[in-house]
Amino acid sequence: MATSAIMLVPLSIPCTYTQNQRSCHDRRVSRSRAAIVNEFSQKHKENSQWEYTNFPSISADFKRICLEGRVKEAMDIFSDRNRQGIPADYDTYAALLQACATAKALTEGKQIQSRILTSGLKQNRHLSTKLMNMYVNCGSLEDARQVFDKISKRNLFLWNAVIRGYANQGMHKEVLELYTQMQLAGMKPNKFTFPLVLKACASIADLQQGREIHECIRKSGVELDPFVSSAIIAMYVKCGCLLCARQLFDRMTQRDVVSWNAMIAGYAQNGNFDETLKLFDEMQMAGLKPSVITRNAIIAGYSYNGQFDKALEFFRQMQQAGGKPNLETWNAMITCYAQNGCCVDALKVFQQLQLAGLKPDSFTFASILPVIANLNVLQHGKQFHSYIIKTGFHSDVFVANALLDMYAKCGSITIAQQMFDKMSQRDVVTWNAIIAGYAQNGRYDETLKFFIRMQLEGVKPDSFTVASFLPACSHIAALQQGKEIHGFIVRNGFDSNVFVANALVDMYSKCGSLRDAHYVFDCIPKKTVVSWNAIIAGYGMHGYGEDALRLLFQLEQEAVKPNDVTFIAVLTACSHAGLVDEGWEQFDRMSQIHGIIPRVEHYTCIVDLLGRAGHLDEANIFIEKMPVEPDAGVWGTLLGACRIHRNIELGERVAGHIFELDTKDAGYYVLLSNIYAAASRWAEAAKVRTMMTDRGVKKMPGCSWIELKHKIHAFLMGDQCHPQSEKIYSALDVLIKQIKTAGYVPDTSFVLYHVEEQEKQHMLYSHSEKLAIAFGLINTCPGSPIQITKNLRVCGDCHTAAKFISNIARREIIVRDLYRFHHFKDGLCSCKDYW
Repeated sequence: MATSAIMLVPLSIPCTYTQNQRSCHDRRVSRSRAAIVNEFSQKHKENSQWEYTNFPSISADFKRICLEGRVKEAMDIFSDRNRQGIPADYDTYAALLQACATAKALTEGKQIQSRILTSGLKQNRHLSTKLMNMYVNCGSLEDARQVFDKISKRNLFLWNAVIRGYANQGMHKEVLELYTQMQLAGMKPNKFTFPLVLKACASIADLQQGREIHECIRKSGVELDPFVSSAIIAMYVKCGCLLCARQLFDRMTQRDVVSWNAMIAGYAQNGNFDETLKLFDEMQMAGLKPSVITRNAIIAGYSYNGQFDKALEFFRQMQQAGGKPNLETWNAMITCYAQNGCCVDALKVFQQLQLAGLKPDSFTFASILPVIANLNVLQHGKQFHSYIIKTGFHSDVFVANALLDMYAKCGSITIAQQMFDKMSQRDVVTWNAIIAGYAQNGRYDETLKFFIRMQLEGVKPDSFTVASFLPACSHIAALQQGKEIHGFIVRNGFDSNVFVANALVDMYSKCGSLRDAHYVFDCIPKKTVVSWNAIIAGYGMHGYGEDALRLLFQLEQEAVKPNDVTFIAVLTACSHAGLVDEGWEQFDRMSQIHGIIPRVEHYTCIVDLLGRAGHLDEANIFIEKMPVEPDAGVWGTLLGACRIHRNIELGERVAGHIFELDTKDAGYYVLLSNIYAAASRWAEAAKVRTMMTDRGVKKMPGCSWIELKHKIHAFLMGDQCHPQSEKIYSALDVLIKQIKTAGYVPDTSFVLYHVEEQEKQHMLYSHSEKLAIAFGLINTCPGSPIQITKNLRVCGDCHTAAKFISNIARREIIVRDLYRFHHFKDGLCSCKDYW
């Protein structure tokens, strides 16, 4: 552009031209940009003494170009007039800023602002308003706010414009702050202000401020304005106050499609689907044609309420009736398929969406990424990630959270961590995703660290955070940390959340405090099947099979429908307690009474039930007659039983089946090696270990740990790395002598190496379980219980030694191994030596 004084045909011109000239103007409307620019130049040549009153048709053309957002044409005319020395006035600049606002042309808008500043024109509120509005429309809120803050006398239009800008970018807290400033400045909001601030309240679920704004609306007399009332209803619906929404809806004299949609969606999302369908029928009876948004709400409602088939049927009817699905429809169908476990179908819907010529939005990606996670197809997830980057949604916090969660659930926690570190904006969902990701990947130390770091960075955990964090406490049996989290939950009011309560029941059960688990369970006002499953599994894990069966009976009495997980917990409880007949009975009732088709996990439980009881041949026949193909887990369960009952012949056959299916799990090799070692068949045992080496299979070392003063102390076999090693081994020597005097005889069959008997005994004495128990005895008060956790099945010799130690030391010793709890007290174990 030329740098000389800015000149352009002014827009405010008295009308002095003839009817013929108007007709000529009308014919020029559709002409090209070049033709319009040329005419402007020709007019100037015809009258070098430019008079504003001579060219009203030119002003109309220019104004139309600007209103239509044809920035390039407007700027060409502007430049041409500038070169010819024609001055520009306020209206000219205002029209140009309007063009930039309409076209969202930020670069050109900033150029116009620079021209205004150098033109010598005095500050004009009308021009400032246009400038601010341009920045708002272009999404440049920082520039808009600078202009806004410099305007001394702000009118209502200015306040609404800047509030709208923040609302459009989802900056809801800023919207409400501006609303407060607006009132403090003595400016009364109007019907254009209220929908913006109500939407902000709805987005952050601020019901209290929403109510206050509603009261202000009542006083201003615009409550029943269709746009305002629809916004109020939507706010109450999203804040969970359906009663308030319905009361206003019933008072409305004019209900538009928007208000009907808000109520229909509200009932659907809050589980009252009967009322949803009733309103849908009433809407049509009122003569209003349901929009695609209405139908989307019905599809989503069917999906939320588990009526998958009806959602599909409604979708097909919508298409048959000529309804064209929009992006939200396809998003709803993706969610519908995903919630019902039809992940492959959800991916097909995504493909249909693209074939329909629609572009995915942030909601689409946030819905499809969990599908990828559930399918555990990391390669597909990476392809979606690339596509998301190309479409520009990678910076959207909701999409970024879904990506992080997908990587974590697909086992790529390192990539998830890298994404977390690069995110400039993190919300509580981001933290929840990384915390849950580490917990799901067995990285429990990092889970604890991130939970602490989250609070140090000022992010307040929510119910999902603690529900994700508690499994970490459960796994490492960190009872004290779990109790502290329980206190945090109560202080923050999360204890009424059933998901959190269920996680607490599970945590206390796995941390050895069944009493606390049952207390939390009893305090749950509306117990779900997950609540019952957690407490039944807890009793089963502790060996109380009969109590688990009584809980199942109570569940049925309270009309709660058990699911497949319930019966896995029940059958496991029967197995640990040796209740063979009862286990068979529940296996039969599962399908005959409750209509639950057994999965491979249920068959595994029956094999375990029979195997532990010594019915190895019956278990083998049961496997051969299974209606589903047995996996390595089924055969591995039988192999474990062969180890317990020292059946070498069957163990060898079972191992053959396993190695055909799974050659990488070290546990199966160890079991077979142990079977050989227990029978002193050292050559075969060594051969199995060589096979492991050749196949690159590594055994996980046995590890036992104990929590003391919020710190986890871990021990390996023969461990001498602990700072108190000398004291531990000294105390252990004393204990071994004492329990030997009491009748303990080392069982060297649990030593898997062909060495001298004395060496075998020495190896037994330094097992990780015994080291952890000795550490607990010298670091805790006399009479207090000791609880340790082991990552593998507890050693048989350590089991015997723990019984003797509990009697001599007068301590209760609680040991949680990979499968169950053992409570040692007064020389006895809660498992009654059936494990």
